[in-house]
Amino acid sequence: MKIYELMTPKIESISPDATTKEAARKMHDLHIGALPVVRDGQLLGIITDRDICCRVVATGRDAVMTKVSEVMVKEVTVCFDDQDVDEAARLMADHHIRRLAVLKRDNSMAGFLSVDDLARSSHDLASDVLQATTARLH
Repeated sequence: MKIYELMTPKIESISPDATTKEAARKMHDLHIGALPVVRDGQLLGIITDRDICCRVVATGRDAVMTKVSEVMVKEVTVCFDDQDVDEAARLMADHHIRRLAVLKRDNSMAGFLSVDDLARSSHDLASDVLQATTARLH
């Protein structure tokens, strides 16, 4: 099965010039924990609710003054929409992550693939990824 068959194609994104308060508000309103940081359709990074909590709030920075580009993760593990789901699950387990940014071959954003998406296809794949990400926490 190919990634494009399982991924979530409708993705919200945020500009690197937005404030972390804007990012937090968007995540809150959409009930999501991460946003790809995109400019002109190209993935520049990712910002998570944890990034905002640990890199802004916990360090006493002002969320209104702190730009997304200052705290986003720039090295994002990605896959391509035409790859096999097994390859994506292996990447997720190897990198101890629960979601992957999915790109088209022209490097534009196609969507996200999460552990929940994997579970729709294979409980075994999802379980393997969850075990790998949980093992990292201990």
